[in-house]
Amino acid sequence: MFLPDPATVVYSASDLSAAAACEWALLRRLDAKLGRIDAAPAAADAMLQRTAALGDAHELRMLEQLRAARTVVEIERGDLADIGSAVEMSEAALRAGAEVVFQAAFFDGRFLGYADFIIRTGSGDPSDPADHSDPADPADHSDPADPADPADHAATYEVYDTKLARSAKITALLQLAAYSDQLQRMGIPTGENVHLLLGDGRTSSHRLQDILPVYRARRARLERLVDERLADPAPTPWGDPRYAACGRCDLCEEQVQQHRDVLLVANLRLSQRARLRSAGVRSIDDLAARREPVPGLSDATLATLQGQARLQIAPRAPGRPLNWEIINPAALAALPAPDAGDIFFDFEGDPLYQEAGNGQWGLDYLFGLALPDDTFRTFWAHDHAEERQALIDFLEYVRERRSRHPGLHIYHYAPYERTHLLGLAARHGVGEEAVDDLLRRNVLVDLYPIVRQGLRIGSRSYSLKKLEPLYMGLEEREGVANAADSITEYVRSRTLLATGQTDAAEQILTDIARYNAYDCRSTLRLRDWLLARAAEQPGATAASPATLAGVPLPVREPDPVYRELSVLLADVPPAERTADQTALALASAAIDYHRREQKSFWWDHYSRLGAPVDDWADTRDVLIVETAALHLGWHREGRQSLDRRVLRLTGALAPGSSLTVGQQPFLLYDLPYPPISRSDAPGARTAHNRATIIDVIDESVYLVEEVLERDAPAHREMPIALTPGTPPPAGSQVTAISEWGRAVLSRWPEPLPDAAFDLLRRRPPRLLGASGPAQPLVQPPARPGDGAGAGDGEGDGAGDGDGEGDVRTAIRDTLLVLDRSYLAVQGPPGTGKTFVGSRVIADLVVRHGWRVGVVAQSHAAVENMLRAVLAAGIEAGLEPGQVGKKAKKGDEKKPVPWTLLDTKTFARFTGQSGGWVLGGTAWDFSNADRVPRGSLDLLVIDEAGQFSLASTIAAAVAAERLLLLGDPQQLPQVSQGTHPEPVDGSALGWLSDGHQVLPPEFGYFLKTSWRMHPRICAPVSALSYEGRLRSHPSDRRLEAVEPGLHPVPVPHRFNSTSSVEEAEAVVSLVTGLLGRPWTSGGRSAPLAQGDVIVVAPYNAQVELLRRHLVQAGLGDVPVGTVDKFQGREAAVAVVSLAASAAEDVPRGLEFLLLANRLNVAISRAQWAAWLVYSPALTETLPSSVESLAQLSAFITLVTPDRA
Repeated sequence: MFLPDPATVVYSASDLSAAAACEWALLRRLDAKLGRIDAAPAAADAMLQRTAALGDAHELRMLEQLRAARTVVEIERGDLADIGSAVEMSEAALRAGAEVVFQAAFFDGRFLGYADFIIRTGSGDPSDPADHSDPADPADHSDPADPADPADHAATYEVYDTKLARSAKITALLQLAAYSDQLQRMGIPTGENVHLLLGDGRTSSHRLQDILPVYRARRARLERLVDERLADPAPTPWGDPRYAACGRCDLCEEQVQQHRDVLLVANLRLSQRARLRSAGVRSIDDLAARREPVPGLSDATLATLQGQARLQIAPRAPGRPLNWEIINPAALAALPAPDAGDIFFDFEGDPLYQEAGNGQWGLDYLFGLALPDDTFRTFWAHDHAEERQALIDFLEYVRERRSRHPGLHIYHYAPYERTHLLGLAARHGVGEEAVDDLLRRNVLVDLYPIVRQGLRIGSRSYSLKKLEPLYMGLEEREGVANAADSITEYVRSRTLLATGQTDAAEQILTDIARYNAYDCRSTLRLRDWLLARAAEQPGATAASPATLAGVPLPVREPDPVYRELSVLLADVPPAERTADQTALALASAAIDYHRREQKSFWWDHYSRLGAPVDDWADTRDVLIVETAALHLGWHREGRQSLDRRVLRLTGALAPGSSLTVGQQPFLLYDLPYPPISRSDAPGARTAHNRATIIDVIDESVYLVEEVLERDAPAHREMPIALTPGTPPPAGSQVTAISEWGRAVLSRWPEPLPDAAFDLLRRRPPRLLGASGPAQPLVQPPARPGDGAGAGDGEGDGAGDGDGEGDVRTAIRDTLLVLDRSYLAVQGPPGTGKTFVGSRVIADLVVRHGWRVGVVAQSHAAVENMLRAVLAAGIEAGLEPGQVGKKAKKGDEKKPVPWTLLDTKTFARFTGQSGGWVLGGTAWDFSNADRVPRGSLDLLVIDEAGQFSLASTIAAAVAAERLLLLGDPQQLPQVSQGTHPEPVDGSALGWLSDGHQVLPPEFGYFLKTSWRMHPRICAPVSALSYEGRLRSHPSDRRLEAVEPGLHPVPVPHRFNSTSSVEEAEAVVSLVTGLLGRPWTSGGRSAPLAQGDVIVVAPYNAQVELLRRHLVQAGLGDVPVGTVDKFQGREAAVAVVSLAASAAEDVPRGLEFLLLANRLNVAISRAQWAAWLVYSPALTETLPSSVESLAQLSAFITLVTPDRA
């Protein structure tokens, strides 16, 4: 940022990133440039200088490569006075059709930038506007999927930038977007992608549409900030609510100290600071002295923050380098006794490391261990293969040491070491049993939760470094000072090594090891200091080794088939695998899938018993109890043999959660513990799952029946949380996958000729009589019968096309010639997925005598398809006796149109002659006693966009063919575990491989929505279906209301999961819509409450919306979270996002703005949808490429003019 004159500020792409990091700091530096304050001295940065030099060399190498292959126009850089000439030369070269332009200059009066390379693609004339297509133009009928389409050869320009980094950084992507934006302003046609030429030789390509909207939003925000500051002669004041301050950078830190800001208080978040400032609490002293409550902060949270503030400002006690006090002696007393074999462990890792081909992020490049005798050991890893070996060597070292010291523990500080050991074992598929054993026997001891639970420290931070004055004495750190420095220095060492500077690189690694050794010794000294404090407590006894409590893992050892399959690929890097080898890797991972899922559940559960509540409060299906009351005391009824009580619990349910009647969650208790069984891990809480939810009131009040253990005394303690209950045992699925894996192994290296293995290979469906390379399936022409049914069989009917050309006939005919393979069908919202699928099934059963199974994630989805099959087959003679499903709990209370089966009648049903349809779960179809292996002609997997690959394999053993029916753009599959291969992902998602639309070689895309008006379909299509979803004309009309998506910005602050402001806006919207004439299916009536649905991402907002609607006399308006409305539709949908800003969002913007979730919410609407949101949600800069794409998609939805 610089000033060519006092009234003009010129900025670059890097200033956009600086503003996103800390607006206040950026404006403070602008104040200095304007002469309003003294400029802070710029520290010399030798590393930055060195990086710049290496970056120049990298750029020059790329330039030489391009010079050798193509014609390059090189623009000479000058000073600002010459910029006009450079811009003109750049534009002239581009308009003349230059192949490559190096250092193209851009300046529009405010933005200044130089693009490394702008490279021409396509063969047309970039100066001819008729020679390129516009995919956003509805009048443009070119097909981007057609390789023969002339629009595909239009000349465009794409931006390439050189970066030394090994992975894409958000700042670099903003630069690419800035230059592409300048090209578009010039009228130069731009391609779909932008590219980073990385320091390791790879090219990282990204869709421009995933970056440009965020860039334009950040640019508009920056220009607005700059204009405000130019108009105000006073320096930017600290605490100005108009400007976001990070509170962490050097400029902020100076002000925090100067104003004694509440940010001085340890563990105080920016959102809490905002609430405190709104209540007049600005300094740490104000907080310590506060006597009144603070709106938006619970009494418990305020008390914790005040206790911390008071300790920090209290005069330091004599002889103490830091104030500290013990708040929970029991937490310290739980520490195990020292052992001569104890290990003190610390990782160093780079979270942004990535290797080509495997899609996995992160590298733990150093495993460091300190021993009680001051010995220090290291295990280094410089790529993923070496990381795998380092893990093996580390675990072998620990195994051998435990054989000599069976009482040893491995101490660490904070959960990184535990979670990464689990993650590394899962990623590499090695050492999982050893890591399990360490966790199961409580060998790993995290000192961080013990410190947090047992002590209050008079320090701004509870990091290990900040605690060191308590116990490290005069031993000070040298060289590398923190984890960020470690990562930076490590990356620099690899760069130096790549340029031949081996000695300098080795010296940096030595410095990093010295830093890590200090951390390990610090952990040892902290453990000793905590033991000493525990011994000082009244009644304390010497610590004794913790009891080795077993963890009830249903399956502990990997399947032998998994081991044998894994060996076959041990020496093949993921990036070098063939399609068959990739399938083999997936098969291997699938065999151990359920064991990993179970393990992950139990390790997460036991982690919650020890970790601070704040660390897991936002976990799915967790309820933090705010109030607990006794609804009914301990009692027995009738013949009950165990005492029970009923609790009335209220609290905040984590985002994306659902607790329903009949679920059996764990109840978590903190000190004082009730007299029930508990874990013996150091500092652990206690928990049990002898509890059942018996009622849910307004999705915020839960009646829970708790049952005592036999002979246990009654107690009065109340739980602090409800957490997820035990997952159901996988049972027959494990057996089925293992049998299938054995078959894969027996055929290898030939591929197993079955549907599941074809799916894993991403091989196009095998057809009888076909030979040679597989070709894309013949796609039927668009016609009225393409889809059918508004809303997947629910709604006001649809066309029923006939003839051999329609999609139903194409699907049926393809299934009839499948050769032990699969067929995929993607059905977006309202395209009649269930209508199409049910008619295909009915046809195959009645006319061809097929035995068909129907499986899905839920009983409801299966039963929905069975009803549709019966409806479709009535005229053709399908009888209820030909459609069956195993009875589930509650079926006896309501009639169903199909035959209910039990264990005894399964064989009779499946043994009948002729065709039939059997509905069930993956447990049913993987159970050979219910459905014999290979006995089905076809298994239809409904909602295959949410059905995991592992479950697909388990169920597929029952059938010769698979029909995958669903949409991976709907709500995603939820997985508990970490797996070495993506077997937790959905079957359709695997085939789509990142594409929003199913590639045509794998099956069919239902491209006509019978539900949505074209103006509501268009944004949904652009958001989730690459613009390929179209709307079928209908007679629907809502009088005096424009169809389409209507963004409703509602400013508010400090809201996390509920917003009164948005609830009021929703009530106003709904009130204004009701009663207007609504025409659909040839009938007109006033729009009723049941014609509107209101959707929110959080249960807290659902409850708030429901209360406001009831108070307004609108209690019949359906309200719920997104998952409640999947598969439903209404004339109007109103979506409320609730959260105020990115920093307020639990689980991050990735959850709130997930395109799948927005797709489901908006696409419920037939005529119009209103999206109610806080505009501050768009005023952030994400930290990951995936989040950047999500935010860009959201900005495109709510402000299409900025996209």
